[in-house]
Amino acid sequence: MTWRFALVIDPAPVDDTRTDFADTFTQIDPSAPALTVGELSTQRGDGIFETIGVIDGHVQEAEAHLQRLAHSARLCDLPAPHPDQWRQAIARAAAACGTGECAIKLILSRGVEHGPAPTAWVTAAETADFTDARDIGIRVVTLDRGYDITTPDRAPWLLLGAKTLSYAVNMAALREAKRRGADDAIFVSTDGFVLEAPTASLILLRGDRFITPAPHGGILQGTTQQSLFDHFRAHRYAVDYETIPVADLATADGAWLVSSLRLAAPITEIDGTPLPVDTALTASINHYLLSPRD
Repeated sequence: MTWRFALVIDPAPVDDTRTDFADTFTQIDPSAPALTVGELSTQRGDGIFETIGVIDGHVQEAEAHLQRLAHSARLCDLPAPHPDQWRQAIARAAAACGTGECAIKLILSRGVEHGPAPTAWVTAAETADFTDARDIGIRVVTLDRGYDITTPDRAPWLLLGAKTLSYAVNMAALREAKRRGADDAIFVSTDGFVLEAPTASLILLRGDRFITPAPHGGILQGTTQQSLFDHFRAHRYAVDYETIPVADLATADGAWLVSSLRLAAPITEIDGTPLPVDTALTASINHYLLSPRD
């Protein structure tokens, strides 16, 4: 990534009534050191984040990302982010993005142990080139996530369903997928149900219905997936949230991993089993995802 912008935020309490938060922002050199050695985001991954796509300066679905940031903050016992403060920070970052595709990242950390807390910042960077993933597709493998689908209800302290900075497991899963000759992975529960990808949501096509795993089992509900379901409904496609057995993956009429930056990547095979790819439908989906949307 080529970093374009970085802004440190002095987080305001959620009940702050001011309308201008400019004095809570400090723009910094994105290539310069900015965090102290005691920062818990780097020491323990103790914080949350969101990554927002920007297309030609237009921020995609900022409100959905802010709502999910607030949801993650509640799950992690972090102070609620002030929505207007973060909207203004996003606008500052978007102004630095220019044309093309860009990524804005929002980070809220617990801060420094026994010190100032929380800490927060926003960055903007150019994204990688995802043309091949969108046009050619990706191969995926299924990986056991190590818990059954009821675990999140029994153990909420595991923070399953929060978008935390603790991404070591997600990155390890991607490395394992590549060791197996694939491009990405789909997590499955120990009792045989489909969950999500390490950094994306899964959408399947069955006949004329689009389905995605129901948002339980520790699934982080995707903003891109929800936007696509709204788009499908508007075009009179049926959409459903279902508890999907792993065995159903191989019989799908189509499948995509969808996320804010890569957008829709058609899956060409799962665990070595080929899947049909509708090139025209995929192009239509990505055309929508590349268009300005709020």
